[in-house]
Amino acid sequence: MIELDETDRALLRALALDATQSAGALGRRLGLSQPATWRRLKRLREEGAIAREQLDLDLPALGFGVTVFLGISLAAKGRVSLADFERAVSAIPEVQTVQHVLGLYDYRLRVVARDLSDFERVLRRRIMTLPGVGAVDANVLLSEERLPGPL
Repeated sequence: MIELDETDRALLRALALDATQSAGALGRRLGLSQPATWRRLKRLREEGAIAREQLDLDLPALGFGVTVFLGISLAAKGRVSLADFERAVSAIPEVQTVQHVLGLYDYRLRVVARDLSDFERVLRRRIMTLPGVGAVDANVLLSEERLPGPL
């Protein structure tokens, strides 16, 4: 576990809200100099507290108005390797996340589509034809609120 003090936590909370802030802006917000803030950010990256910085796209603005969460149960776990399924599903551009889970399903997918008919096309032609797919359960996302996390 990474040792964090209250300043580190405040820095991570500020970045979680807006990761585009400069070290100078973050430092002013937290009462630190720019070099001190930069050193803390460097340490947090090196120690793994900041795993990556990623772009958060506005999917509806880009024409992807539907998000669906799929629960996938593999039909024949012995005949199809998990790696084969993961490799095949990861090649589908509409699939945003692939999670191997424990419970009712073997996998949970986040799938985006332009509309419901586009999602049906992706489901029928791409997902249902994947190796080993058995049962599929779908939940359409109605709304989403991002929470800052436990820091």
